[in-house]
Formats: sequence, structure tokens, C-alpha cells
Amino acid sequence: MAQDTTDVAYGGPGAVRRNALLFFLDGVTFQPSVALLSMTAVIPLLLEHLRASTTQFAIATSVVSLGTFVSQPYFVSLCSRSRRMARTFAVVLLVQRGLFLAFVLAMPLLADHAGLMTWLFLASWTVFNVLAGSGTLFNVPLVLKLLPPTRRAGLRGVGVAVGSVIALGAAALIPVVIERVAYPWSYMVLFGVGLAFLFANAAGFWFMREHDDPEPRVPMRVTEYLRDVPRTLSRDATFRAMVTSCVFLVVANSLLPFYTLHAIRTFGASEEHVALLASLAIVTGVAVNLGFGFVIDRRGAVALSPVAAAAATAAGVVGLVSGSLGGLTVAWVLANVGATCYLKTTMLMLGDVSPSGRAPSYVGTLFAISMLVSSVAVLALAPLLDALGFTALFVLAGGCGAAGWYVNVRVFQPRLAASRAERLRP
Repeated sequence: MAQDTTDVAYGGPGAVRRNALLFFLDGVTFQPSVALLSMTAVIPLLLEHLRASTTQFAIATSVVSLGTFVSQPYFVSLCSRSRRMARTFAVVLLVQRGLFLAFVLAMPLLADHAGLMTWLFLASWTVFNVLAGSGTLFNVPLVLKLLPPTRRAGLRGVGVAVGSVIALGAAALIPVVIERVAYPWSYMVLFGVGLAFLFANAAGFWFMREHDDPEPRVPMRVTEYLRDVPRTLSRDATFRAMVTSCVFLVVANSLLPFYTLHAIRTFGASEEHVALLASLAIVTGVAVNLGFGFVIDRRGAVALSPVAAAAATAAGVVGLVSGSLGGLTVAWVLANVGATCYLKTTMLMLGDVSPSGRAPSYVGTLFAISMLVSSVAVLALAPLLDALGFTALFVLAGGCGAAGWYVNVRVFQPRLAASRAERLRP
């Protein structure tokens, strides 16, 4: 009965069940695409086949963050003005995936021109990631709007776990397809399957049942959002501390593709081992989502958020002291634990920090700043790798993890506790 009463505030029990199922399917359909369309598996193999430089690899990695940063102001404005966020989000996702599909279909025409293929891929990948900037900006407010607090992590975590099992099969196909299917058709198959999952994923948001906001969101124009970012940071010390901690962790997480590059260039990792790394990342995601999701529902995201920083720090240390492919693989697993824990906790922590009706602005501010800093760090890492080797990678990853832990535990959490106590005072 109590649960039904709570559900009324989120559109009623029927709407909550429908939306919970669709968020579950969001994880089921999105995870397989990660194995086939990410900077940690298929794309590094494609770029190595095309003999891309370290700088080009860094560009491909940095636009994942930079593209998101560039589009943040527009998507914050769009999200704040959309009466039906889910359908608006679905349209953006369909456009994003359709444009990248155009590049995939053009690959046979570019097969004999490696340099041109590389630059056109980078252009298409940039557009893909610019539109991907809508992801968190719409996803977080939708979760907060459509699901009650007790249903925001558990079932969605199971969906991610189920999708990850499917993704294991997709990852296992990577070396098989590359070995048995001629270039460029092999990469067309892998990208095409990934896009099929992504189109199904976009459709799920179209069918969500969305109610009117109990408190109207604050509509913002792009210029208003840009002016609001420094104001939000200056007047909210708790949020400012959260942003600082998250910036360090996003930098550490954005370095993951370089672990794969290290495996290929330093240890001569084969397609099979790259697929193994992808599989380990998926298994790690399953373990974290199953073990973490329901615990977060009970203990809260804030209390468990330091785990992400601890794992990122450990990954940097292990990568620094080990000199083997096995040691790098352990560091890879730890880094993925940190990245998954970060994504799992940060989205929900924003619900504890952002005032009612201002979630899009807070989400946009957090991710815009963290993505900008991480993209600059990735671009700066390329010449350091050429000059100093991959030691620079692990020093940066471990240092950022340690700094993120310190700010979270010693600054952010005490400020949040004080803020909560202040609100409870009569």
C-alpha cells in the first residue's frame, strides 16, 4: 500500500511498472552496443588496422568527452524546455544513430584509402559523440522523474546485467568476425550489430509514459545556461565539491582506451586478447551492477561513491608496478570497476544535491566541466606517451583516483551532511 501511494507521485503504479520495465530494457539493449561501438575494443582495432597515429587515437578518445561538452548547453536548454523529455530524447538518439549508420554503409567506398577512412571515421565519431551529449542530461532527469527512489537502481542494474550477458556473446564474436570476414565488411558487421541494438534502445524511450512535472522545471535558453554555470558553482559549495571530485574520476575513467592501446602496442595483444579485455569489462559491469545496485537502494549512492575512486587509484598503482600483459589485465579490471561504480553512483547522487526542478542544470554543469577537463587531459596525454611511454598513463590515472577519493570523503560528504542537517532544522 505504501509503495502504491509513493507510485502515485510518479504517474501511478501502472506507469511506474511500464517505465521500470523500459529502463530495464534500456540496459538490456545498450550494453551489447558498448562491446561493439566503443573506444575500448573494436575501434582501437580499426584504428590500428588503418595505422592511425597516437594523436589520431587521442582525438578519437577525447571527442567522447569533448563532443559531450560542446553539446551540453544546447541539450540542457532542450531538456529544460521539453514537456515530454522521453520522446525528445528518443528523436535525438535516432538521429545520432542514423548518421553513424551512413558512415558504416560508406565503408566499402573508403576501404582502399586508409588516411581518408581514418579522418572520415573521426568526423563521424565526433558527430556521434556530440549527439551523445544528450544521454546523461535526459537520462538522469527521466530516472528522477519517472521512478521512485526505491526503484531507481535495482531493476535497472539487473537490466544492465542481462544486457552484459548478451554483450559477452557480442565480444566473443569480435575476433571471429575480424578473422573470417574480409575487411571492411568485418567492421561493418560489428558496427551494424551494435547500431541495431542502439536503434532498439532509442525506441524504448519513445514508449515511456511521462506525466507532468509536479513542480515545473526551470526552462533555460543556451545563454542562460552558460551564465548559470558559474552562479550555480559559486552559490552551492556542496555541489562544487562534488564537481571537483567527479572531475578527477572522469579524467581517470577517460583513460581506459589507452589501456587497450598499451596492450596492443607494448605487448602485441591479439584480437582475441582485446576481445578478452572487452569481456572482462562486461563481466565487471555485471558484477558491479548486481552487487552494487540493490546495495545503493538500501545504503544510498553517496555512502558508496568512494569505492569508484579507490578502484581507479588501485588500477593506476597496479599498472605502474606491473610490466606484463597479465598485470595490465588486472589494472584494466580495476579501472572498469571504478568507471562502473562512478556511473552508478554519480547519477543518483545528483538527486541528493540538486534542488527540485533544477536537475537538468546541475547535470549539465557537472558533466560539461568534467568532460571538458578530461578531453584536455586525453589530448595532452598523447605527446606524453610518445615521449615518456605508458608510465605517464598510470601516474595520471592513479593520481586522479586518489585526488577524487580525498575530495569526496574529506570535503563533499561533510558538506552534504551539514547541508542536510541545516534543512532539517525547525
